[in-house]
Amino acid sequence: MIDVEKIRQDFPIFEQRFKGKPLIYLDNAATSQRPNQVVDAMNKYYQVYNATIHRCVYKLGEEATNAYEEAREKVAKFINANPEEIIFVRNATEAINLVAYSWGRSNIREGDKILLTLMEHHSNIVPWQLLAKEKKAHLEFVDIDDEGLLKIDDFEKFMNEEIKFMGLVHASNVLGTINPVKEMVNYAHKNGALVLVDAAQSVPHMPVDVHEIGCDFLAFSGHKMLGPTGIGVLYGKRELLEKMNPFLGGGDMIREVHLREASWDDLPWKFEAGTSNVAGAIGLGAAVDYLNKIGMKNVREHEKELTKYALDKIVEIKGIRIYGPKDINVRGGVISFNLGDIHPHDLASILDDEGIAIRAGHHCAQPLMERLGVNGTARASFYIYNTEGEVDSLVNSLEKARKVFKL
Repeated sequence: MIDVEKIRQDFPIFEQRFKGKPLIYLDNAATSQRPNQVVDAMNKYYQVYNATIHRCVYKLGEEATNAYEEAREKVAKFINANPEEIIFVRNATEAINLVAYSWGRSNIREGDKILLTLMEHHSNIVPWQLLAKEKKAHLEFVDIDDEGLLKIDDFEKFMNEEIKFMGLVHASNVLGTINPVKEMVNYAHKNGALVLVDAAQSVPHMPVDVHEIGCDFLAFSGHKMLGPTGIGVLYGKRELLEKMNPFLGGGDMIREVHLREASWDDLPWKFEAGTSNVAGAIGLGAAVDYLNKIGMKNVREHEKELTKYALDKIVEIKGIRIYGPKDINVRGGVISFNLGDIHPHDLASILDDEGIAIRAGHHCAQPLMERLGVNGTARASFYIYNTEGEVDSLVNSLEKARKVFKL
């Protein structure tokens, strides 16, 4: 499918050793590593044509502007959108807050209902809590079943109760569950609701087409898809973005400013106030190039095979409990688990001694943890540079931990 060993050569971080052991990085749901191609693209900007963008009449500024807008075009094509529908933000969290502020505060009224799910990341819960409190609106939540799948009957019941807006995660950062967003968006639209899709865990790992999904808004972060931190994307349908007020006011998002009034620039710049993260956008564009070269279908197939291999191995460990769907076709490259009564943080510390980096805690999904009846989990998450050999090392280290704690 893909040549993992060749890919790993582009990531110098894997040349490191910890306590004499090679680095095994399994925290990709939190953030990915960056290949040389991304770092080089950003360094070239800083070293060769570093300048502010837009309204520049000198060569460096024109080069920087062109590179920034070319990155926007790459991102737009990556998710099958139009460039003017792509807003550069800091991360998916800021993208969701932008929608809650600029769309929500103009459209949500007292008594309106906002629908979320129990598997949402805090970034797709807290902004709506703040909005609901301010507007005296109501939050509703779609439950999950024991396998970690959304209860679609629950969703349809809520939709028949005149939901105004829905925030929906595409792929859970805890359960790995890949939700049927296309069908859910279609049903929501038939019932008059708009939908924002949190795609932070899907855009880096599988083909995503906003026209096929049909969502009104979609958010994702660059740092989870080989890009730098501090850059993210909000996609919004043009007709909605046109009507929305700016999220931030200041330079570069204006057409004219007078003492007591101002007018706004065209899309997408209306929502990009101040000096932009030019290097970040260029780095994200390079990350898109890198993923396109591999092919997103190949990325997805590699992760499916690796996740299935890992599930088959991990499930054999005595005392292990794995959360999320058994069907690999509706599961991303994320495995959350608990081993006996070992605290997830203790387990992560033991694995760290083996050079293995995993996540431990509530993963910014405390309502989901409450639903699962746990305080937290350990989590291994995979990407294009992970191998079956690394999975074997994870399993061996978990067996060592089990023996240390005499399970």
